[in-house]
Amino acid sequence: MNIILLGAPGAGKGTQANFLKSKFNIPQISTGDMLRSAVQANNDLGIKAKQFMDSGELVPDSLIIDLVKLRVTQADCMHGFLLDGFPRTIPQAEAMSDSGINVDFVIEIDVPDNVIIERLSGRRIHPASGRTYHIKHNPPKQNNIDNETGEALIQRPDDNEETVKKRLSIYHEQTYPLFEFYKGLSSKKLPTNYVEINGIGGIDDIQLQIINNIEKLR
Repeated sequence: MNIILLGAPGAGKGTQANFLKSKFNIPQISTGDMLRSAVQANNDLGIKAKQFMDSGELVPDSLIIDLVKLRVTQADCMHGFLLDGFPRTIPQAEAMSDSGINVDFVIEIDVPDNVIIERLSGRRIHPASGRTYHIKHNPPKQNNIDNETGEALIQRPDDNEETVKKRLSIYHEQTYPLFEFYKGLSSKKLPTNYVEINGIGGIDDIQLQIINNIEKLR
């Protein structure tokens, strides 16, 4: 089963990606990991990618597509794959479709912006251990103090409210149009099925929504 998971930063994609990997015994394919592996392997694609990366340029979509095509032929993708962080734009999605990389399910985890802003801006981290708190939903016993060590908690720069709003703005501008693209493929009765999931609720509830929708459409 080939899956693309879409959703805004803070929508819970990471949690659900881990669930889907385990449930369907498929690898999570990250473009960042693919690029690093190709560069380390020093193969033709890696050499080309390194030239762009060393010069500070974005690696072209055509090269990323070639990396994806190579990656999905590996043995661990026998039962499918879960794409992480790609595609992000309509041209990337079109290029992937044109190259013959088939996708069975595009799963959108839909969470309103105001909920995401609250989720991320309220998050606090203990840097040394990675323990995570939330000022509203999972507060420490003492304000901004780690329960275990008594050390100070921090707010990651990415979780600052203004930064979260900027990230959401970029997401809506660049990635949100993918929803309509994949809905269009799904409506044409092509192999791609588009599934919209309500991302507000418990983790188990969201997982049940995903599985029920997949089973209904398989």
